[in-house]
Amino acid sequence: MWRVRDGTGPISRDRPQPLPRDHQPAFNAPRVITVTLAVLAAIHLVRFFLSDDADLAVLLRFAFVPGRYDPSFPYADELLGGEGAKVWTFVTYAFLHGNLTHLVVNGVWLLAFGSALAWRFGAARFLVFSALTAAAGAATHLAFHFGQAAPVVGASAAISGHMAAAMRFMFEAGGPLDVFRRGGREAFLVPAEPLRVTLRRPQAIVFLLAWFGANALFGLGSTSLGLGDAPVAWQAHIGGFIAGLLLFPLFDPAPRGIRPSSQETFEALPPSPNAPHDDDTGAAGRP
Repeated sequence: MWRVRDGTGPISRDRPQPLPRDHQPAFNAPRVITVTLAVLAAIHLVRFFLSDDADLAVLLRFAFVPGRYDPSFPYADELLGGEGAKVWTFVTYAFLHGNLTHLVVNGVWLLAFGSALAWRFGAARFLVFSALTAAAGAATHLAFHFGQAAPVVGASAAISGHMAAAMRFMFEAGGPLDVFRRGGREAFLVPAEPLRVTLRRPQAIVFLLAWFGANALFGLGSTSLGLGDAPVAWQAHIGGFIAGLLLFPLFDPAPRGIRPSSQETFEALPPSPNAPHDDDTGAAGRP
């Protein structure tokens, strides 16, 4: 793209000039997402330089251990954090990852689906929603693995909640994946249909089949996302996903209303402004 050069002097005809364009940052994710990614990377980097004993202490204090809730757990004396850890580990486990591959995979999905949700919810709602879906994932895992010693780490349950919530508006008329989508951030603010309507959309059905199919493979043990012998906590994924579906209406700030068709939505849209605007995600401009 070329634009007319600023200034009062004549424009040279000898070479093309750039056309006007928006001043957008190269990496235009919501600030809450970039900060979250930075925190996850920083935690993993610090753990990389810890001794084995120190890193084990981090896991025993902040990872989610189902055995922590079993009064007869034989290794209870080795767990750190006391009674408080029975509360905070429902969320803190999501900040820890098994290895670099685990972190990168979760980071990619967080950037894709978490960004869509953060543009819609804003930073505060996004963080609370993420904490609740992470806790729901841990609770679901606990129901299936009560009393077990293997710690659970990773943001996958929270990100599964992001995926479920994003499904509620990504395929809407004028939404981010609609043919006649809105421009800029407006695409992420279209009113959401009731869940029963969303679940009848072919795109949503395909998405659900693919998502649950992938987790079925995890459950059967046919893949482990490059995590070596570490099993995937697929029940936590499902718990986070279902929580995301059910909690979405409680957090969604977009108004409800009668849904126009895709073409009507496209024709009714005002032109997207070029000037950046502020929002409570802390980022300026459009996603």
